[in-house]
Amino acid sequence: MFNNATNASWTNCTEQSNTVYVTVYTLVFIIGLILNLFALVIFFCHTKSRSHTTVYMTNLALADLILVCALPIRIYKYLGFEVKQHICEISGLILLANMYGSILLLTCISLDRCLAVCFPLSSRVREGRKKAPLVCLGIWMLTIGASLPMYLAKKTNNSIKQDNCFGSFPQYAVQTTALISTLTVGFGMPLVIMALSSCGLVRAISKSTAAQTPDLVNSRRIHRMVSTNMAIFLVCFLPYHILLMMLHFYRNHIESMPCAMLYAYRYSLMLACLNATLDPLAYYFTTETFRKNVDIDAVWRMWPLNNLSSDENSRSRAALNT
Repeated sequence: MFNNATNASWTNCTEQSNTVYVTVYTLVFIIGLILNLFALVIFFCHTKSRSHTTVYMTNLALADLILVCALPIRIYKYLGFEVKQHICEISGLILLANMYGSILLLTCISLDRCLAVCFPLSSRVREGRKKAPLVCLGIWMLTIGASLPMYLAKKTNNSIKQDNCFGSFPQYAVQTTALISTLTVGFGMPLVIMALSSCGLVRAISKSTAAQTPDLVNSRRIHRMVSTNMAIFLVCFLPYHILLMMLHFYRNHIESMPCAMLYAYRYSLMLACLNATLDPLAYYFTTETFRKNVDIDAVWRMWPLNNLSSDENSRSRAALNT
């Protein structure tokens, strides 16, 4: 397995400053906390209908919220304070479990949109979409169950020495079996499904008669939404999984690994966490479904300063939405 010498060679790769990590994780925590809490308030209190897509979005907001709540421990550590090893491990477990939960939920949202548009009259599709709560439950069970072995392996295998919080080599994640599962079930299959669903959605919209009438369907806006969602997915999650594959080839000779690999791995993990702040913007506030299902007036009245001129503001918002 790995000895103390190779582990030491890895942990000696320390950067001069942790300012970038502290800054990025702090921004992700603050922005992600605000946006995802706001989204949950909207979904639970001000949503007019509980559609199947809304079920996935609610679970996505919850997964992203849990993810960002694990970030303060990383911020505290990168500020130079000591953090107990088991707390680091639990924080890492929460982050990874909810990161893959977000990936699978984003895939379900994309597939649900595609099925709803491409097969609107299929009774089998309608019955399948009604199982959204069960699908979400399965995703939670899968991500938590798949992440637990990594934590348990650290606790039971004495040959793996972990003494560098958030900086140690991800031994379990780059093992062949775990890596294959991660790249196929955790990232590869969701990526393929998202790509096919996006292409199917764009094709169905382009061929529909409603798309020929800009007043009914803004096809350009839908294309932009689909491409933005795919771009965010790739930018946030592709670098992390590429780095895992690269680390896999160094798993038996860590002493020869360049320190730049460590820095790239850490930065790729930051990009993956950044998705928690982009999900609300890309999937909630820029989609027609979200705006149609949200009681805008109720949300607007949540802000005290707007109560004084609600009538004028309502007229202004109506003009902007036409």
